[in-house]
Amino acid sequence: MSTTPNAYPEQMTVIAIDGKGGPEVLKAETVAVPAPGPEQVLIKVQAAGVNRPDVLQRKGFYPAPKGHSDIPGLEVAGTVAAIGAAVSTIQPGDAVMALVNGGGYSQYCLAEISSTLPIPTGLSIEHAAGVPETFFTVWHNVFERGALGKDDWFLVHGGTSGIGTTAIQLAKAFGAKVLTTAGSDAKCAACQTLGADRAINYRTEDFVDVVKQETGKRGVDVILDMVGGDYIARNIRALADDGRLVNIGYQSGSEVTVDMMRVMLKRLTLTGSTLRIRPNAVKGAIAAALKETVLPLLASGQVKVIVDSTFPLADAAKAHARMESSQHIGKIILTV
Repeated sequence: MSTTPNAYPEQMTVIAIDGKGGPEVLKAETVAVPAPGPEQVLIKVQAAGVNRPDVLQRKGFYPAPKGHSDIPGLEVAGTVAAIGAAVSTIQPGDAVMALVNGGGYSQYCLAEISSTLPIPTGLSIEHAAGVPETFFTVWHNVFERGALGKDDWFLVHGGTSGIGTTAIQLAKAFGAKVLTTAGSDAKCAACQTLGADRAINYRTEDFVDVVKQETGKRGVDVILDMVGGDYIARNIRALADDGRLVNIGYQSGSEVTVDMMRVMLKRLTLTGSTLRIRPNAVKGAIAAALKETVLPLLASGQVKVIVDSTFPLADAAKAHARMESSQHIGKIILTV
């Protein structure tokens, strides 16, 4: 291997999915280092985020899009090892973080230049690796699709997840009033430390009742939900007139029965999205919005990346077990 600054090896270690099943199917393999296409960068990965979609992929429910790496991992941070012929905005050696369609659990990872962002001053590599998947997701779904505005009431389920901790902070930073749900009093306390106006222990309280109490029976303007199942009908009851329900996951199932009369009478909007299959132009527009509006908040410390734990890349199975325990508060990060 050359020791010149821009050189990289021909082979790398990755964590691949060997079959379908529990964390034990995550296995280290040696594969060729990919070369960047014209509008891509090759990142020498120093840290990678672990996310629920990685768990679903491991179980066989969320395959990589056609033509993309089937190695898990949707967000990375590190330094640029090589750039494509059409890339001019960054150079080898630059510190970056990127949203990727796969390949994050590896020593080197390809990223589209449109979904690659500079690491804000003062943000560690480990914290930077927790930005792309969650911040892209929250920005697009809460502020673009959900149109959350200043003084709106906002409810996010799963407040101590990576998505939840991000959504609470961003909603507060832009002037919303924030409610959230979590599964223990300790988790509720953590949510309120992050800025939630009220955290609801869903094991001991009915979030619909609490929403009505906190909003003077008005309801909330936007709900970000990744639970689905019977939460859908309850979310509809918790929404204010002209409210927006945005779904980004269905941990309790996606096939539900809904009283559409309530939707019609309250003039509700039911929407949702998944980012992985969206075109590069869409992700690039989200990246541009984040660069302008959110990266300064990260640089100033007004918004933080909450890291629950870090694991070496070789211990990816332990990281998945930690995620599936649902005991984590914030992001789980792999270090390379």
